[in-house]
Amino acid sequence: MASKAIYITHCRQPSPHPDSHNQKILVASAIQNRISFSTFCFNTLLPIRNQEGHMKYLHACFLRKRNMIIVRSFTILLLLSCIAFKLACCFSSGISSLKALPLVGHLEFEHVHPASKDFGNRYQLLALAVLHPKSVSDIASVIRHIWMMGPHSQLTVAARGRGHSLQGQAQTRHGIVIHMESLQPQKLQVHGVGGGPTPFVDVSGGELWINILHETLKYGLAPKSWTDYLHLTVGGTLSNAGISGQAFRHGPQISNVHQLEVVTGKGEILNCSERQNSDLFHGVLGGLGQFGIITRARIALEPAPTMVKWMRMLYLDFAAFARDQERLISSDDDKFDYIEGFVIINRTGLLDSWRLSFTPEDPVEASQFKSDGRNLYCLEVAKYFKLDEDGKDVMNQEVKESLSELSYISSTLFSSEVTYQEFLDRVHVSEMKLRSKGQWEVPHPWLNLLVPRSRVNEFAKGVFGNILTDTSNGPVIVYPVNKSKWDNRSSAVTPEEEEIFYLVAILTSAVPGSTGKDGVDQIVKRNQRILEFSEAAGLGLKQYLPHYTTRHEWRSHFGPKWDDFVRRKSRYDPFAMLAPGQRIFEK
Repeated sequence: MASKAIYITHCRQPSPHPDSHNQKILVASAIQNRISFSTFCFNTLLPIRNQEGHMKYLHACFLRKRNMIIVRSFTILLLLSCIAFKLACCFSSGISSLKALPLVGHLEFEHVHPASKDFGNRYQLLALAVLHPKSVSDIASVIRHIWMMGPHSQLTVAARGRGHSLQGQAQTRHGIVIHMESLQPQKLQVHGVGGGPTPFVDVSGGELWINILHETLKYGLAPKSWTDYLHLTVGGTLSNAGISGQAFRHGPQISNVHQLEVVTGKGEILNCSERQNSDLFHGVLGGLGQFGIITRARIALEPAPTMVKWMRMLYLDFAAFARDQERLISSDDDKFDYIEGFVIINRTGLLDSWRLSFTPEDPVEASQFKSDGRNLYCLEVAKYFKLDEDGKDVMNQEVKESLSELSYISSTLFSSEVTYQEFLDRVHVSEMKLRSKGQWEVPHPWLNLLVPRSRVNEFAKGVFGNILTDTSNGPVIVYPVNKSKWDNRSSAVTPEEEEIFYLVAILTSAVPGSTGKDGVDQIVKRNQRILEFSEAAGLGLKQYLPHYTTRHEWRSHFGPKWDDFVRRKSRYDPFAMLAPGQRIFEK
């Protein structure tokens, strides 16, 4: 016990000038008294001299643990540095190998900022490079090259048309953006001119619909189905659906395609149709760019009219408004060729603004109508006709009979006659006005929904005038379409078990920098309230131009189509290289 006491005394009161001999005595004493080495470490104090020259003491065990932590930290840092160095080498090697690709067009690595934004003006992802292809083989070469780099390469590819995505869907962070308008095709090829049974036009995936209209009208033909805005690329609209007021009769644009040329996520160039590579054909249509990039399309055409009688009329009751819309789209008599509508909330001087482009049927009654403070619903219809001796008279008689069956406010009927081209390109006129005021390139937190017919009245009651209290900063479009005109084999998603569903497009523009209700944050919160209301009420709606952030949300969106969607992704883009901005799959 005495020697043990001596040991403890030495441990607790170390010499101010210890040397190695003293340490050996302590160790020997511990061993002699059968004290464990760990106990020795715990009790032993080792001296160090601080900056003031005074001695202080550290436990040997503490020093040992500290040294182990330092060694381990150094090892981890070394490992991470090696990984980072390896990735940097691979990244640098990837850039070098991309620059070495033999392309007809070129890869731009410097001026990539224009490809990092879109019409939504809410997301900005900076790309590594922008491909300006001059041929389809340029696109295939780049994708095939990245495919050959294997699954560990983080490079992704996004096809970009005019950049009208709303939430970064055509962007990629540190990946390759393909500028589809650079794809220079041969002259648009119109077939079936002169009474052919099925006229069509072959176009590039980067071609604008407005250019297709201009070219096909030279032959007295035009595509059957449109979008409201024509300065969009073919590949962009076909990757979603492409809807406008003609969809009730002809279906969306994806229902009017005969054939596609597609570059898959493996760099393969494949032709597809209902008879050839049909799984890819149906998957790409409405597929949000997940299975391939549309580089060419064969679009169905029909004889084009020369003139359009364009009409607007108002309703005070949403149920009556929707009932008349459904009556018109269900008719077999081709009463009208275009049927849409929109909601007006808290607007003043509405009919006065219409007079700039339309003529009232009864000017006196129209001047007495007051729109202030009301929820109003506008039915917008159009009748196409040929400008010949009998065409206009026949058209006017048909329109008069059709209008007599509707229950609109008689004093609010306005009409106008314009050329077919002017009617289809009508939104571009509004674009030019907004651009001149600096109000075009602002945030556009839009919300597009497909609402089942059986629940649309409930939606209108809960949203219009309650959650949505103003429509002065953008239109709210509402119109029904027939589900029978949609091909269920495509990837496009519509409400289930409904023969008729409604497009509700809440197209609000935000005021840059505003923190009020017209600011982007408040509009996004309002949109979220609409979605939460719809979810709580179990309305069964679907998003058009969808945006989700979790796999669970995407699975719910696609519903019974999800398994096929995942299977096609695995087959045509197994490395999840394409369209990363949709946020469905991660590479």
